[in-house]
Amino acid sequence: MTGWHDISRTIIMPVLCDHYGHLNVRHYSALFNDAAWQMLTLGGVSMTDMRAAGLGTVVATLTIDFHHEVTVGQLVQIKGAITKVGTKSLAHELRLYETETMTHCATQKSVEVCFDMVKRTSVPFPDDFRQRLAAAVAV
Repeated sequence: MTGWHDISRTIIMPVLCDHYGHLNVRHYSALFNDAAWQMLTLGGVSMTDMRAAGLGTVVATLTIDFHHEVTVGQLVQIKGAITKVGTKSLAHELRLYETETMTHCATQKSVEVCFDMVKRTSVPFPDDFRQRLAAAVAV
């Protein structure tokens, strides 16, 4: 799968699990949130580039679908890809896998909007940023 990146890996510790012994929903969110910070850089736009332009991103939409249970002691990894780039936004998908079997356990789909950090409003991505991001869209 061209454009997909291995972003993070961890082990599911007991403190992340609920009384049923599986990964609690709030911790899926944290794992995905940490991984999502990598998406712009993987698309060729660094955090330094964004800050220098006075820009950031804000999440406009986010969904998580749960496919398979994750339990304490399992090794997991998150793979991600940019799936679409627009004038002011980009979409990306993150997939959480159980590492040993590569069972697909959860998917997060997000849309992030380019944001002017001073004016506190959405703005178009600079053309060069948009071109770099578009070149990284998964096929």
